[in-house]
Parts: sequence; C-alpha cells; structure tokens
Amino acid sequence: MNFTLIKEFMTLLEQFESENKTSSHSYPPTIEGFKSWISGGENLVDEPYWEGKENGRSAESAISTLLVHINRYAKTYSKSAIINSEFSTQEDFIYLINLKAFGEMTKMALIKKNIHDKPVGMLVIARLLRQKLVEQTESDMDKRSKLIRISEKGLIVLERQMEKIRQATNIVAGNLTYKEKMDLIRILNKLDAFHYPIFSRNINSDELINIVYDEYAINKNIME
Repeated sequence: MNFTLIKEFMTLLEQFESENKTSSHSYPPTIEGFKSWISGGENLVDEPYWEGKENGRSAESAISTLLVHINRYAKTYSKSAIINSEFSTQEDFIYLINLKAFGEMTKMALIKKNIHDKPVGMLVIARLLRQKLVEQTESDMDKRSKLIRISEKGLIVLERQMEKIRQATNIVAGNLTYKEKMDLIRILNKLDAFHYPIFSRNINSDELINIVYDEYAINKNIME
C-alpha cells in the first residue's frame, strides 16, 4: 500500500474541506464536489509547453513574445486586405472603423482609443484628412479642440473594403473553437483593463518600467 499517496490525498482532502468553508464559491461535500474542486484548482493547472521552457524561460516571456507574433501575423493579413484600396496602413481603416462605431471625437481621444503615441496618431489623422476620408470641425465645448468624424467618402471607401477586412479578422482567429475564442476574449479584456490605465497616464519611457514594476510589486494581486 502506498502510504505516501494516501497521506497526500488526505492533505488534499483537508484543504478541500477548509477552503470550501471560507470560499464564496463552495462545492458540494461529495466525491463529485471534490473532483470539481480538483479540476478547477489553480495550483493544479495543466501547464502547456512553450518554447524555451526546458531552459527556464518564464511564462511571462512566452506570453509577451506570442502576443508580438500574433500582432505581426494580423498585420500581414491586414496588409493583404487593403491591396488596391485607398488605405495605406492597417491604422487607416481601424481609425475609420472607430469613428463609424463611436461617432466624432477629438483627435487625442481617437489616438488614445487606438493605443498610439500622439506623433504617430497625428500622422494617421493627417493622412486621412488629406485623402478626405475624415472631416474636421471645431468643438462647441472647446474652440481649441478639433473634432474628427468619418466623411461620406470615408464611409464609402470603408464599406468597399469591409469584406476583405472581415476575412482578415476571421483568419487571425485561426482554428480556435467558439469556447476558445470566448476564453481568449475574457483573458485579453483582463490584460487590456490592466494596461490601458497605465497607457493613459502618459508616463515617460525612461520611467515607465520602474514605476509600473514598483507598483505591481507592491500590489502582487493586481491582476487577480
């Protein structure tokens, strides 16, 4: 008889009973409840393989690299989607899609919605204005601010290219199942909710990592 295994099982069972008394999400005090708790326990996650894992590469490093890779794949499909169109870059049609969906907004609001630095965003807006795909008006609230809205020409040009754009976005989602897509959206929403407030603070690049890392270290449960 494997007494070590029995001892480990009893320890796990005690942990189940203890957590079940204090947790907001309790499991039935049955073998099925115990099995459900086991399958949902964070400390028992079935870790996937990632490149370099056997050499000590961290999960955070793999996540960062994979996000960069996916972004680059998406850009290649977007580039294909705008061939022979009036769009120069992926950013052009994304700016128009945001204006169509959310209505007119200030230049800075549009730039922040697209997670761009001001110089890059202003270049995109200038290009769209030059092509008459967007229009610019003065704000009634603040005469110093300019409001940007999609023009009639912009709507026509965007609609003309939307089928290809939709095809590109479908390809980016690849062979994920519906459930995997929903899980990925939840995870990416959580990451976006973490990073967007930091981005909105416009912290200088030479201070960004130190400030964010120190704050993250102080509150280790920030992403939980």
